[in-house]
Amino acid sequence: MTDENGVLRWGVLGTGGIAHSFMEGLRATPTARVTAVGSRTPERSREFASTWGVARAHGSYEDLAADPDVDAVYVATPHPWHHPHTLLCLNAGKHVLVEKPMAMNALQAAEMTAAAGANGVFLMEAMWTRFLPVHRLVRELVADGAIGELRQISAEFGVSAPYDPDHRLFNADLGGGALLDLGVYPLMLASWYLGELTVVGATRRLSPDHMVDTHTTVLVRGEHGATATLSCASLTALPNRAVLAGTRGRVELPLFWAATEAVLYREGAEPEVLERPFRANGYEYEAEEVARCVAAGLSQSPDMTWDESLRLAALTDRVRDMGGLVYTAPTVKAVPL
Repeated sequence: MTDENGVLRWGVLGTGGIAHSFMEGLRATPTARVTAVGSRTPERSREFASTWGVARAHGSYEDLAADPDVDAVYVATPHPWHHPHTLLCLNAGKHVLVEKPMAMNALQAAEMTAAAGANGVFLMEAMWTRFLPVHRLVRELVADGAIGELRQISAEFGVSAPYDPDHRLFNADLGGGALLDLGVYPLMLASWYLGELTVVGATRRLSPDHMVDTHTTVLVRGEHGATATLSCASLTALPNRAVLAGTRGRVELPLFWAATEAVLYREGAEPEVLERPFRANGYEYEAEEVARCVAAGLSQSPDMTWDESLRLAALTDRVRDMGGLVYTAPTVKAVPL
């Protein structure tokens, strides 16, 4: 489903900060056009539409899912609502790009992929990092043996945010916690390079109200024995880099989840800085992947498959189990989405 010019027509479900970031990326995507936005309130929908020049502003998510001029929907609501909002759109016959994490647990993620298969539509978790140009380049270099055999990965994503129990990052009812919000990036990187992961150990520090994690560190082992040490934090600023270490060198990626450069260290050679700047803000590449896959008649991206999303969901479940974190069914709160 595209318009007469072969352009994928997007609807945006949710009007929070991540939706605005996605819109900035779409502006640099010639294969995409946003035709509609949906929010829980007509006022927020109209405000978003006015800001970005979107033709249709729907005052409910149901109306957006039913819009005949929408081919694909970007689900940009908080974590606990990824599952119901994605199912709403899939069952309406829309292709879906859903923000990370795909769902609150592996069971929800499995229901979402099953619904995509049953409805014959495309579904992808919005793991934008995998589609960034510098990560594509590093992936090729590692596969070609530039650093020898990959033996160890370290990756961390930590911010020093002010503690607010009502903020999405710290509120369990809103899917809060460092692991689900930030930890998915280090886990994704390790899974991408090491394959099926076994959780060897995990530690965590809880928020002052003991409801969510504010610092989690995980040790995992890959399919062929390589290991990874992965950390995330919401109250502590970490170095925020990734290192891929092999038998003959290493690659370092500053701000790895949004990287525009990497540094390649090879035995006997000077460090090589590899720069790949964004055309816009980096979100354009995942949108292009959706358009490419839909045009090719694919139901999932070969670079971010359903099985990979299911593995990541199961992995976060395992880490939370080890830390004793249990999320109850959330109650929708009156917060701006």
